[in-house]
Amino acid sequence: MATEIELKVRVASHGPVRERLQALGGEFVALMLETNRIFDRPDRSLRRGGCGLRIRSTKVLEGVGGGAKITFKGPAQPGAFKTREEVEVKVEDAEAAVAVLERLGFARMLEYEKRRERWRLGGCVVELDEPARLGLFVEIEGPDDDAIRDVQRQLGFEELKHIATSYVEMATRYCEEHGIVDWRLTIVD
Repeated sequence: MATEIELKVRVASHGPVRERLQALGGEFVALMLETNRIFDRPDRSLRRGGCGLRIRSTKVLEGVGGGAKITFKGPAQPGAFKTREEVEVKVEDAEAAVAVLERLGFARMLEYEKRRERWRLGGCVVELDEPARLGLFVEIEGPDDDAIRDVQRQLGFEELKHIATSYVEMATRYCEEHGIVDWRLTIVD
């Protein structure tokens, strides 16, 4: 089982971050559009336990990657950055995976889209994220706290507040506050 360690910060614009990544020799990987479908038991026990179950479909707009995955995320673990168990399985057919989860008694609780631009720098993955209606963010995911701190320093993010709140929590709050009853947040161009 893998452990996800990440730092997330809110930014006003991705432009300066992209320019800094290029200047540092960062490697562009892909520009993608993700559809994230979040599932839970009807009693919402996964969410109450700090866990998550997701099917993510990724359409590559530029670069490499794509496909679909089922992901289970465990509760937060102690650490300087957001640290969780993460178990992922690639699937060939996202709709079939949805059907399997539904047949097992899970229900879709939320769906949100996100534009994501992926880069590699210093042993870390740096993602420039735009989740629908939530703002602009940068995530740095790495093998350990030191690698993440190093990339954080290189990007000039030492003074930016680390956001431990997940996109799922942000999107759920947004839907509640704006009366979105179908629990779907899509990107509108």
